[in-house]
Amino acid sequence: MERENQTALLEFIVLGFSNLKDLQFLLFCVFLMIYLCTLGGNIFIILVTLADPRLHIPMYFFLRNLACLDICYTTTNVPQMMVHLLSEKKSISYGGCVTQLFAFLFFVGVECLLLAAMAYDRYTAICKPLRYSVIMNKALYSQLAASCWVSGLLNSVVHTVLTFRLPFCGNNQINYFFCDIPPLLILSCGDTSVNEFVLLFIGVFIGWAPFLGIILSYIYIISTILSIRSSEGRHKAFSTCASHLVIVLLYYGSSIFTYVRPISSYSLSKDRLISVLYSVVTPMLNPIIYTLRNNDIRNALKTVRVRVAAFKFHFS
Repeated sequence: MERENQTALLEFIVLGFSNLKDLQFLLFCVFLMIYLCTLGGNIFIILVTLADPRLHIPMYFFLRNLACLDICYTTTNVPQMMVHLLSEKKSISYGGCVTQLFAFLFFVGVECLLLAAMAYDRYTAICKPLRYSVIMNKALYSQLAASCWVSGLLNSVVHTVLTFRLPFCGNNQINYFFCDIPPLLILSCGDTSVNEFVLLFIGVFIGWAPFLGIILSYIYIISTILSIRSSEGRHKAFSTCASHLVIVLLYYGSSIFTYVRPISSYSLSKDRLISVLYSVVTPMLNPIIYTLRNNDIRNALKTVRVRVAAFKFHFS
């Protein structure tokens, strides 16, 4: 009987922010502005760091990967969320829900690991500056990035398969604004104990292990920075890491809270605010935080402007 009900389920109703009917249009405008800022800021980072050969180094290689990730995983849920804010029928097909969950988990998993790779890059640059170019060679940082993408893919495949093997018996209303693991497990009428165990188990490797690794690397980084005699040198070294640390605290704090805890402790009406933080707001903040006080980006932008001006002069 459960199998028949699951087969008959063709779509899910995404409740989203339906309890805020009077604010639907305002929320649409806010999320549209955030989404456009996210796209614009991250595309800006990709183009500028590609345009200037001086930024073809590991730090900005990882930053380009991060910008690409932010564009991708924001696009998996924000556009549809905005459509639901203005439409009467707030639904997503069964196949669409599978695709959305797979894509979102893929990009989120990659970002968790990529932030750890970025922390290792900063640790090597500051704590072992004389050996940095030898340690962080092109082969190593390319392999680190590739391993992040492959691990994120495997994480997504496992969770997506386990989630959609569950039966959904009649109730198809997701009390969330996109298809994610916690609301789908709560919605299922089957035994979710395996899903919960795997979620917590993989969460240790995708969430806690990288996070603790980042914290450990920053303990070494900060102790090294404090040992620098020159105040200018300390300021320059710390400024290159402070932006990364801010992103780490925002991203890991909200994502670990969402995934790495028992399903019985979830309150979807409250957890929606946390998920908005790491899935909508953080991707917009990344370009701002990484470029606000970054002299390399400013100098690269000046170089691009000079090249554009020279190009216009040549063809005028």
